[in-house]
Amino acid sequence: MSTIEKRGPFKYPVLLVLIVALVLTVGPILVIVVNAVKSPADYATNGPLSLPGTLYVDGIIDFWERVDFTRKLWNSFFVSIVVSVLAVVLSVLNAYALGIGRMRGRIWFLIFFLMANLLPQEVLVYPLYYLSKEVHLYDSLWAVIIIFTVVQSAFGTYLLSSVYAEFPRELLDASEVDGAGRWRTLWSVVVPISRPTMGVLFTFFFIWTWNEFFLPLIFLISNENQTVPVALAVLQGDRQMDVTTTSASALIGVLPAILFFVIFQRTLTRGITAGAIK
Repeated sequence: MSTIEKRGPFKYPVLLVLIVALVLTVGPILVIVVNAVKSPADYATNGPLSLPGTLYVDGIIDFWERVDFTRKLWNSFFVSIVVSVLAVVLSVLNAYALGIGRMRGRIWFLIFFLMANLLPQEVLVYPLYYLSKEVHLYDSLWAVIIIFTVVQSAFGTYLLSSVYAEFPRELLDASEVDGAGRWRTLWSVVVPISRPTMGVLFTFFFIWTWNEFFLPLIFLISNENQTVPVALAVLQGDRQMDVTTTSASALIGVLPAILFFVIFQRTLTRGITAGAIK
């Protein structure tokens, strides 16, 4: 009996579980989309689960103009893309020294990076707040960029170090025989081979930074420097918004991250596959 025939009885229960998981994941998003294009009167009459009678976009327009969303969108995109690039570069440099260079105290450095990932953000707030005041970066996008670059690179270093520890030594030896130095080996051999893993890190760093709320809320107090999650929370706290406008704000806030994930889905898949196949 073939493997497919043996697994036949389990095919439908697994499919049912996947369908339920899909509904639980996509269902809330669909509700938000439906209510974002529904008028307040339509919502009050027919409830949140009914389809809109007409396409109502005034809630989206009102939210966009009320928070100057173009500026907030640019702030989030700028912070996320810069953090992603810098964190990946810093992770590669650190992991190259720890995973391939085998520098002294490697284990202790890895433990340090692991502990840095385990620290809650609340523990870091006061020292980071004090330092940002001292260097005159408080209420600046660069304060958030520096903080998140260090935080994200701690995770990236820990992950890439384990990958580079298993890097094929014959490639490094061949590069050394050809006369390549450490920098040439890094950029000509190590980086091209580990590009799928770097793509995965870049994707996750972007989404994680985009969705960050607590530290930007503390460090970006002026309206022109706020990111999208902070702008959503501040608007809902300061002004009364109807349900449809709130749904519109949630949709607009999460849509860029979803689009970014969809665009880089192939990169993410390639990176995971490359890590699973030797």
